[in-house]
Amino acid sequence: MLLVLASQSPARLGVLRAAGADPEVRVSGVDEDAIIASLGDAKPDTVVTALAEAKAREVAGEFADALVIGCDSMLHFDGELVGKPGTAEIARQRWARMAGGTGDLLTGHALLRVRDGAVTATATGAERTLIRFGRPTQDEIDAYIATGEPLKVAGAFTLDALGGWFVDGIDGDPSSVVGISLPLVRRLLADLGISVTSLWTAR
Repeated sequence: MLLVLASQSPARLGVLRAAGADPEVRVSGVDEDAIIASLGDAKPDTVVTALAEAKAREVAGEFADALVIGCDSMLHFDGELVGKPGTAEIARQRWARMAGGTGDLLTGHALLRVRDGAVTATATGAERTLIRFGRPTQDEIDAYIATGEPLKVAGAFTLDALGGWFVDGIDGDPSSVVGISLPLVRRLLADLGISVTSLWTAR
C-alpha cells in the first residue's frame, strides 16, 4: 500500500522517515484562509482537523490505491489561533507576547484510505501539546527571526531546530509539535484496520 504525505513540511517527512515509513510527498493547494473563514466560530481542534482533511482530500484523487495523510498545525495562544507568521514583523509581535507564557500547539490529522480511485474510509483527530516558552532576549529574538525559520512555521517557533533553544518545556507529544503525532496516527490507523507496522520499510 502506497503511503502519501499531503504536506510540503520537511519536518513531517523527517518524523515519518525516522519512524520507519517512507511516504511519497504530494503538496496540496488548498486555500487555508477560505476554509478557516467558512468554519466561523469553530473550536480550534475542529479548525486544524478540517484543514488537515482538506489537504488530504485535495491530493487523494491522484491515486488509485493509497493511504493519504494530511496534517495542519496552529498555535492556540491567549485565545487566538495562529498559523505561520509569514513576515518578520508578525513573528516579532508574536514572540513579544509568547515569551514566558504558555500555549497549545494543535495538530490536526486526517487519514484517507483510497481504493480504486475513491476514498473508502476516513479517520481524523487532533493532538494538543502544551508549550512553555522561555524568555529570549531581544537580541536573541532578532537573531532568530533573521534566520527566517520562525516565519515559515506554525506559532513562529520550532521544537526540533533553532527554536528549541527558546522552549523551556512541553506537556504532551513532541512529535506532534514537530508536525505529525506518531501516537495519534497509530490510533487512527487502527481505526482503519491498518497496523502501523505495515508502513515500516526495510531498514
